[in-house]
Amino acid sequence: MGQQQLLLIVLGTIIVGVAVVVGINMFTTGAINAERDALLQDVNNIASSAAAYWRKPAALGGGARTFDGIISVTTFGAADSNANGEFVLTGAGEFGFTVTATGGNEGVEIVATITQNGVSGTPTITMP
Repeated sequence: MGQQQLLLIVLGTIIVGVAVVVGINMFTTGAINAERDALLQDVNNIASSAAAYWRKPAALGGGARTFDGIISVTTFGAADSNANGEFVLTGAGEFGFTVTATGGNEGVEIVATITQNGVSGTPTITMP
């Protein structure tokens, strides 16, 4: 083979290698963003259910305007975990609590403060 042919083979191999690396990076970024979006949606659903629970009278299975004594998101009809990740409730008080959502695949973590009005402020998002 001539030098020109060898140069073209090497150049083609380099281009294919770079394309594969870029593709893998794009796929990883897409997977992380998809997990983040799914966890945010789950946290918003928990916040909506929690707001309804806070307003509902105790006689109807609600919180009677308090979150005191709540130890799990299952109180609001949500699951402790699903295909998107796990949800841990902490710091329940009269007007709010904190939910930590940890992704099951990519390791995304979202910490949100939930009040009787839904998600309070901007959730803290930690991505790998």
